[in-house]
Amino acid sequence: ARMVLLKGIDDRGLVFYTHRTSVKGRQLAARPHAALTFYWDVLDRQVRVKGTVEWTTDRDSDEYFLSRPRGSQLGAIVSEQSAVMPDRQTRERAMVELEARGGDGPLERPRSWGGYRVLPDLFEFWQGRRSRLHDRVRYRPDGEGGWTRDRLAP
Repeated sequence: ARMVLLKGIDDRGLVFYTHRTSVKGRQLAARPHAALTFYWDVLDRQVRVKGTVEWTTDRDSDEYFLSRPRGSQLGAIVSEQSAVMPDRQTRERAMVELEARGGDGPLERPRSWGGYRVLPDLFEFWQGRRSRLHDRVRYRPDGEGGWTRDRLAP
């Protein structure tokens, strides 16, 4: 389980970005499946999404990378996500050095950093109730391009 920053939803799925060489990226390469959970405490609601995972295109990854704040771009370039670091100062020095070398021009996206799209094969919507008789509704593909809706016991 990991927290990711959802950056887009399109007609094919839900998109997030990360380092493909990180533990998360290696696990997704070995088993391209994911489950996402969105929880709104104030509303007492939750949405679960489950599906297979594919890479976004290089073009999509490049476009999103260039739209990020410069500090986020620099951090993605110098970070070897999930790798053991000797100390924080080493990474901070690398970032300062890269910023000095890079000037004001655009930065190139690291090839090890990119997007993932979760292609959903299940949506579950949950609405909490004080009585604990929560509402749960699941949608799954019907095999004909549509979705089957099931009401689930809480």
